[in-house]
Amino acid sequence: MHATVRKNAHSLLAEAYVYQYTKKSIGLRSLQLSIQPAMNMKHLLLRVTQGLLICAPTLLPANTPNILFIAVDDLKPTLSNYGDSITQTPNFDRLATHAVTFTNAHCQQAVCGPSRASVLTGLRPDQTKVWDLATRIRNELPDVITLPQHFKVNGYQTVGIGKIFDSRSVEGPILDDPESWSRFIQAPANPNEELGSLYPEIVAKVRAASSPATTHAEEMGLRRTIGGIPAYEGQYEVSDEAYLDGRIAKTAIDQLEELAAGESPFFLGVGFHKPHLPFIAPKQYWDLYQPSDFAPDPTRSMPDQAPGYHYQPGWELRNGNYADIPPLSSPEVIDDALATTLIHGYYACVSYIDAQLGKLLDTLKNSGAADNTIIVLWSDHGYHLGDHGIWCKHTNYEQATRSVLMIADLRGPKNASEYAHPVELLDIYPTLSQLAGINPPDDLAGSSLTPILNGSNTPIKTAAVSQFDRKFDGRKIMGYAWRSERYRYIEWIDRRFRKGDMSGPVVDVELYDYRIDPNETRNLAHEASHQEALYQMQQIAEAYKSAHGLQTSYAPKSQ
Repeated sequence: MHATVRKNAHSLLAEAYVYQYTKKSIGLRSLQLSIQPAMNMKHLLLRVTQGLLICAPTLLPANTPNILFIAVDDLKPTLSNYGDSITQTPNFDRLATHAVTFTNAHCQQAVCGPSRASVLTGLRPDQTKVWDLATRIRNELPDVITLPQHFKVNGYQTVGIGKIFDSRSVEGPILDDPESWSRFIQAPANPNEELGSLYPEIVAKVRAASSPATTHAEEMGLRRTIGGIPAYEGQYEVSDEAYLDGRIAKTAIDQLEELAAGESPFFLGVGFHKPHLPFIAPKQYWDLYQPSDFAPDPTRSMPDQAPGYHYQPGWELRNGNYADIPPLSSPEVIDDALATTLIHGYYACVSYIDAQLGKLLDTLKNSGAADNTIIVLWSDHGYHLGDHGIWCKHTNYEQATRSVLMIADLRGPKNASEYAHPVELLDIYPTLSQLAGINPPDDLAGSSLTPILNGSNTPIKTAAVSQFDRKFDGRKIMGYAWRSERYRYIEWIDRRFRKGDMSGPVVDVELYDYRIDPNETRNLAHEASHQEALYQMQQIAEAYKSAHGLQTSYAPKSQ
């Protein structure tokens, strides 16, 4: 049973945490955590006493729920509980028997760093100003209270394992975001593995390099130095723990058992790396499928009448990191045989992650803590597998923004249901806060999904909003996508967003109708048949822009 007092004076002395409320960039969320250096005991006691006066222990019921927070990298809804007839994901099915599966959930920007920054702060990319893989969250918002930090401040043991934040958005893969976690744990290394691969030639090349890679940038540089690594690997009959995600699962199991036996409620964040490139998984997961199960996507070209700059030719896949993939500089293309193998590898990785999920669910059940735990499982964005001639993410199209989101509140009866109205990943923060009985920060951009978890099927918003930038006439512009239950409307706004400009003309628009064109083959924005739908979606867009201080005029160059 959980202790009713979340943080006592002894633990404050041990950690020397002083919580100081300030009135900086984001109002009530500017709760700043400073970790004090070594000091004499008299001064330490004084500071701890001040801390206790400022942030007294929170008294919450002993049945305050635990949170199991599972993030999966690059996972589109290629899951059996989302209707995929090829995939083998029995443990996602198993979770779905207890969960609400959100079938129209969308990320706020379809790339790892910005999406995760949005989820974990509850703010949109235009608020975090994390639009890329180089900007650190706390360089822009030094006093922001992240989701795990919010639970930590309220007395939870917060433990992070694997990829929760993108390491480039925080203090790197070792420290992560210290303010967020009671402890952040690295899964152990496999001495036979380098750059995620067991391929002997790759291991030998890496070990012949002058120095090991310790950051993401160094790893990318090392990949190119050795001529690239395989984009897929599935020939080795090894245990799950031979690769990183198996070791993340094992580490998470150990922590889950320890936390479940403790007195404090816990927030356990577990982040899996697959199915992110390279598509590497033990052979048994590749063997779940036959090559004949897969075929290249039939939609090989961009939507008719779509602006050409929205296209991306597979930057991440073809950037020179992968030895067996034609680089962007090459006239070669990804042929059908290679495309089929890549899709096979993606599905193998999805099944590999499904097995790791099953281990976590088994451990939670056996721990005795399941009936007082809330599970949220989410992916940071979707993924293009060759549709529209696009690979990876980095667009405002459906395959990039549509994400996996499942929430299971195990404290009550099974609640297996689907919710098809639009929701956003940044809705996770207010939802978990409300479910845990913790007052959420007042400036969150999302909406609580608790009415849906309680059985409501009423829409909570008219559209989910995503964004991504593009080069246009030699400069960066920002594209915004509004996804309703039926339509996707995209505006490309010519504004200098990195300079803080909040106004500019709309230079292009796109409109897609999933009822008649589920594969986005034609931009319908200028079709007479869809002018009423265009008007309705523009009204939704105008309301959003007004609420967020964006001023635009309509001057699409394609009209």
